[in-house]
Amino acid sequence: MFGAGGGTSSYAEIEETDLILLWGSNAREAHPIFFHHLLKGIDNGARMYAVDPRRTSSAKFADVWLGIEVGSDVALANAVGREIIAAGLTNEEFIAHSTQGFEEYRAAVEPYTLEMAEAEVGVPADAIREMAHAYATAESAQILWTLGITEHHNAVDNVLALCNLALLTGHIGRWGSGLVPLRGQNNVQGGGDMGALPNKFPGFQNIDDPEARKKFETVYGAELNPEPGLHLTLMFEAMERGDLRSVYVIGENPADSEADIQHARKLLSGLDLLVVQDIFLTRTAELADVVLPASVAWAESNGTVTSSERRVQRVRAAVPPPGEARDDIEILFALADRMGHGWGSPDPEALWNELCSLSPLHGGMTWQRLEDEGGLQWPCPDLDHPGSPFLHGWLWEDDLGGRPRAPFSALVHQGPHEALSEDFPLRLTTGRALDSYNTGVQSGGYDSPIRYGDALDVNPRDAERLALVDGERVLVSSPRGSVEMPIRIQPDLPVGLTFTTFHFPDLVDANVLTNDAWDKRSGTAEFKAAAIRIEKLASTDGATVG
Repeated sequence: MFGAGGGTSSYAEIEETDLILLWGSNAREAHPIFFHHLLKGIDNGARMYAVDPRRTSSAKFADVWLGIEVGSDVALANAVGREIIAAGLTNEEFIAHSTQGFEEYRAAVEPYTLEMAEAEVGVPADAIREMAHAYATAESAQILWTLGITEHHNAVDNVLALCNLALLTGHIGRWGSGLVPLRGQNNVQGGGDMGALPNKFPGFQNIDDPEARKKFETVYGAELNPEPGLHLTLMFEAMERGDLRSVYVIGENPADSEADIQHARKLLSGLDLLVVQDIFLTRTAELADVVLPASVAWAESNGTVTSSERRVQRVRAAVPPPGEARDDIEILFALADRMGHGWGSPDPEALWNELCSLSPLHGGMTWQRLEDEGGLQWPCPDLDHPGSPFLHGWLWEDDLGGRPRAPFSALVHQGPHEALSEDFPLRLTTGRALDSYNTGVQSGGYDSPIRYGDALDVNPRDAERLALVDGERVLVSSPRGSVEMPIRIQPDLPVGLTFTTFHFPDLVDANVLTNDAWDKRSGTAEFKAAAIRIEKLASTDGATVG
């Protein structure tokens, strides 16, 4: 919407803002370091509204929790937007000067009355009205979100719906007001910034831009394909068609992390060649023809990381890699050499300075400046630039400098791709836990773990209806398959909603259950909204266990 793939605000701004909308994010468990900044904001007087189907540990810090139905985010955001318009709380001067498409947006949200939203979203109309008025009248306000709104078949619409609210009110491009997608783990932002996207060069430069392509071709000494590549979901579709026969996986574990995981494992197992480069022998590595042991653990690497606030910082190796493990760039340089393209000696400083010469966002972030200043936030286009604590201040300038005005998006609510039914009457959503990490590669399987093993959280009324007791092992099924797991009775869950993590695939293969319907623009699967049923397990003598 604004031309750059990064959060608009700094962490310090959350400490000084007046209002926080925490939407689809259990930041206390998924982003605990950031959550300390959020708590400082609350301590300094910020009000917080938490929008989440679960009353998470983060939502318990909120002034108001809006426990919405899974997948109803667009309906709620549209209703908030309609109420802001109806109450005359829009920032009319900002809308006229800095945005486009407002009338189309107004027409699109008109049907989303508070009463309609209450029925669709499952939240009282008064709570929606209160949040709308609080956000619109706040001096400064932040909207924060994570995978809770992006792991849906309409992920992009969910994000655009939140951006619309910032455009309505002018809560963008100013200190304390912004839109902040919290990244899933360390350096996800850096991966995107460096061009780990199928349609972008480093610095979010389009590969179909002839000028950008010529610049990179000159430095790389090779002709570059102007056609976008495949994102992960399209890769699996290409595997199924037989169009993609070889895959090189670096630092990822798709054999455990993909939705409808049995299908994904079948496709990975059928490749002509699978190469995996990682620090542990993941399940994906177990399927591989070649495994390249890497030294990319945090204490073994030299380089940079980029946080959710776009801050680039140096990291320095503290210990040597174990055994024959080699640094990622050493492996890649060695492969290039074997393929007849000598890249010289791998040097993180040289690579970074090359990046600065090619990416305008990073032009002033030399290796030496990162060393001397302890980190800089992009965009930082030249050596005299101090870095950018927040983005899009140009929206408030008298002259927009030839930039297009920010577009409103007219959106229609779509529920989850997979509807509940008589066979699968319960909704399953998945997420993270504080003491574990992704597919458990780095945080599971130790002799003295903090937490090992997981359960399906179930509301007490659902457990009573199914005659289940806490800790009982059950069979959980979706249209894609079944897994056995214990239940954990959780009073903070709404009736009809269940929850589990995906951290322990060796014990509970949760992604057997999740839905691989995906957003055609982002490529993200709908991990957050599967339909399931729970059945008691039969004992060996035919009696049920309970």
